[in-house]
Amino acid sequence: MRILIVDDERPARDKLRRMLASEPDISAIGEARDGVEALEMLPAFAPDLLLLDIQMPEVSGLDVAASLPAPTPLVVFVTAYDEYAIRAFDANAIDYLLKPYDQPRLQRALQRARERRAAQRPASAAPLPAVTQLLIPERSGTRVLKVEQIQWIETADNYVILHTADGKPLMRQTLAGLLEKLGPRFMRCHRRAAVQLDWVASIVNHDKGDGELLLRGGARVPLSRQYRAEVASRLAA
Repeated sequence: MRILIVDDERPARDKLRRMLASEPDISAIGEARDGVEALEMLPAFAPDLLLLDIQMPEVSGLDVAASLPAPTPLVVFVTAYDEYAIRAFDANAIDYLLKPYDQPRLQRALQRARERRAAQRPASAAPLPAVTQLLIPERSGTRVLKVEQIQWIETADNYVILHTADGKPLMRQTLAGLLEKLGPRFMRCHRRAAVQLDWVASIVNHDKGDGELLLRGGARVPLSRQYRAEVASRLAA
């Protein structure tokens, strides 16, 4: 089992690492100092379990849990505050460790993670859950963007432009990779664009087989002939 510890306090990370060292089935332990660093580490480190603090600067643990890409690791919140418990389990956490905790309590959380992983294996072909929000690094900090606000997405070199009603934030991500995270509510409509189907008001056909998607709010999104039939079918479903 691969575990990523996410906590802005070094003593807390050190305590968890010491306790985890005695567990024979843990193959790797990583550390992140905040939520932004944790999300940046996920693709390369690929943890099975996050031990996640809640109160951290800039991006909270709850925001991290809501922004996890697929395949989504299991989450155990580790915090000194009991008032977040309900929200933690709403975020699909499998356990909630209240500081200060001891070795037996941590072991119970780890056993719960082992059991959950074992139960998930037969259903590995099931659809992966889509994220509900994205974290967008900006000069002034990190913006939390609800997925439902994204009307359409446009490629821009190594970035994507997320078109919303109140702005066009940039995200360093490929269009194909982002669509995997966002799930079936989004679909590609052009080699350089994808749309959230809920925002489509109508299809405008052009003479040569391509067209445009007219969105609620007035935006026009290119629609290539290659994707027109599939988009029309999904909208009619």
